[in-house]
Amino acid sequence: MNRLAIFDCDGTLVDSQHNICAAMARCFLASGRAAPSPERTRRVVGLSLIEAMAMMLPDDAPDTHVAMAEDYKRAFQAMRANGLDEEPLFDGVAALIEGLEAVGWRLGVATGKSDRGLALCLKHHALHARFTTLQTADRHPSKPHPSMIDAAMAEAGASPETTLMIGDTSYDIMMARAAGVTAVGVAWGYHDVEDLRRAGAHHIAHTPGEILALTKAFA
Repeated sequence: MNRLAIFDCDGTLVDSQHNICAAMARCFLASGRAAPSPERTRRVVGLSLIEAMAMMLPDDAPDTHVAMAEDYKRAFQAMRANGLDEEPLFDGVAALIEGLEAVGWRLGVATGKSDRGLALCLKHHALHARFTTLQTADRHPSKPHPSMIDAAMAEAGASPETTLMIGDTSYDIMMARAAGVTAVGVAWGYHDVEDLRRAGAHHIAHTPGEILALTKAFA
């Protein structure tokens, strides 16, 4: 079976914290609500938008969660249209991707972003062609459901024993455990290392280079 490294996007490949927090603040303000704190927003990064709104507004009706998710999309699109959506790669990520490819790993993404949002992000960084499989919230249940990982393995010809899920949130880790793959938490993203450990991370990487070293055990 092929070896497959699946990456989360926001908080793992790219630093999009400012954009996400700004778009969330805009959509809350547009609906007459107080803007949530960045800490509150970071707790829901990784979930699909409707599930994220349900967590942030547990006392509101489901149709409100749907409407707020659409408001968030519009806020983010407005930021993008005005050139305010810079999402830089984290230091060392480009070298990690090149290193994994060089030793024969197939690469994938499993993200709460939309198809459009992920495509724009990867195109901006000239990374789209590097990934064998791209799984987004448009076509799957929200994390931590294992659907995205299951589909990625099927597309890449990988098995749970030869697959890594690399992410920065507890939702990524729980999704990996649900799919029976190796869960690698990264320390540079949105959830604390202790949250990743409690969620069941098999490994914690503090730098992208540590992930490349870890993959040698799967040779």
